[in-house]
Amino acid sequence: MTEKEKFAILTNIIHREWSGLTVKKHKSIKKLKGHNLRDNMTESELVFTSLAELTTRNVAEKDLATGLDENVISAIKGGRYAGKARNDFEKLTGKKSGFRR
Repeated sequence: MTEKEKFAILTNIIHREWSGLTVKKHKSIKKLKGHNLRDNMTESELVFTSLAELTTRNVAEKDLATGLDENVISAIKGGRYAGKARNDFEKLTGKKSGFRR
């Protein structure tokens, strides 16, 4: 498996954990074909994506994660943390994060 494929796997895990959607499904909801999802995200989607990625990176560093399997665990933890923050945000504000689930 190439590094690019591993990166795509981890990105999808992080995204699924915070949003409840795969990257492919999120792009489909937004009707994006050949466009970058990040370029078409709402402000809140960008914030939760960034939080999920930052948390994942920090968890991986704390746990000294190496290899795909250990980084998958970090990706799940980081994505879930951001997912909890998204849920709290939506409850507090009464606003959805920019996509339908």
